[in-house]
Amino acid sequence: MRFAFIEQHREVWPITIQCRVLDVSRSGFYAWQGREPSATDRRREALTEMIHEVHQASRQTYGSPRVHAELLARGERCDRKTVEKCMRNARIQAKSHRKFRVSTTDSNHPHPIAPNIVDREFEPSQRYETWTSDITY
Repeated sequence: MRFAFIEQHREVWPITIQCRVLDVSRSGFYAWQGREPSATDRRREALTEMIHEVHQASRQTYGSPRVHAELLARGERCDRKTVEKCMRNARIQAKSHRKFRVSTTDSNHPHPIAPNIVDREFEPSQRYETWTSDITY
């Protein structure tokens, strides 16, 4: 994972500095470049492709639990946590619907409106003349 990060940012930062900061050897990075992808990497790439297909078929509404269930229904053996990790790495997310929210202020009601007896005079002429309160939602 660190080597892939170095590869992505090699135009911005020198490889030597990136290797030093990420605490990996330069020779390890160059060896990684010439190496074939591992079986695990190939498996995750294939799984990510399948996840992408399922996600698109669901109109991008399925999260990792549903995607995992759909893959199992298709006969694909995989772990839920692996599906979560692949979705996170590929930046695949379910669309979330905004919940309907009722406004707390209703100006069009038939009830009488309390008169404003304070009238912004916050310094009464005697003690305990005016009491106020506030309702905060």
